Amino acid sequence: MATDFDHVEEAVAFLRARLPAEPAAGVVLGSGLGRFAETVTDPVVVSYADIPHWPSDPLIGHVGALTAGTVADRRVVVLSGRAHRYQGYTRPEIAFAPRVLACLGVPVLVLTNASGGINTALTSGCVMIVDDHINLMGDNPLIGPHDDRFGYRFPDMSEVYARRLRQLADEVGQALPLPLRLTHGVYAAVHGPSYETPAEIRFLGTVGADAVGMSTVPEAIVARQMGLEVLGLSCITNMAAGVLPEPLHHDDVLQVAERLAEPFGAFLTGLIRRL
Repeated sequence: MATDFDHVEEAVAFLRARLPAEPAAGVVLGSGLGRFAETVTDPVVVSYADIPHWPSDPLIGHVGALTAGTVADRRVVVLSGRAHRYQGYTRPEIAFAPRVLACLGVPVLVLTNASGGINTALTSGCVMIVDDHINLMGDNPLIGPHDDRFGYRFPDMSEVYARRLRQLADEVGQALPLPLRLTHGVYAAVHGPSYETPAEIRFLGTVGADAVGMSTVPEAIVARQMGLEVLGLSCITNMAAGVLPEPLHHDDVLQVAERLAEPFGAFLTGLIRRL
């Protein structure tokens, strides 16, 4: 019977036959941030639906494709879209993409997302460098049968998001010619897909969260188990429920992410150049 590792190895073999070289970095693009993939030169684009065992259900704001090529003279793999728990995916399916990237030889993984601001010091359109996270999904991608080939059963999470990469992000942001407000904070991950209630947002603020979203944390946990350096970047596309007297709509999230596309893309390019 095929194991989760066998499925990952099959996807890795499929991609190695198509990718031009071993990538120096992987980037996962969150909702509405997919335009960065269009900046990759000499691209090889592979639909998720064509990759063996890759989760590929379509989702608004996510293209659903892997793009391999060059950014700032560095070989990269860019994922336009991700698997979310609220789509009904299993833990192995959510862990699949970061495991494949790790087995492809990716040493650094940049995880981006669109998130709601809880801390009132944040404003719509800024980018929060994730210093730490709070997992409130009630789940963990490592639960279940363990395979040592994916890493240690009990990985350390004392520095999920590499200090080196967070400092590098600050340096790149300071030198950026395009306007992009950078800040730091703690990201809380919840299941979704409904947005949080005002009471839940007050709770999240009380326990130390600066922003909230429905992704990133499972991928970060898996990547750390497999020894990758991780950087988390949250694009604050809206203030969370109850922070402002306005209802929330996913279309608004995508519109703000679209406005951020150019400066955020330049920021990612600068980061990759410095890796």
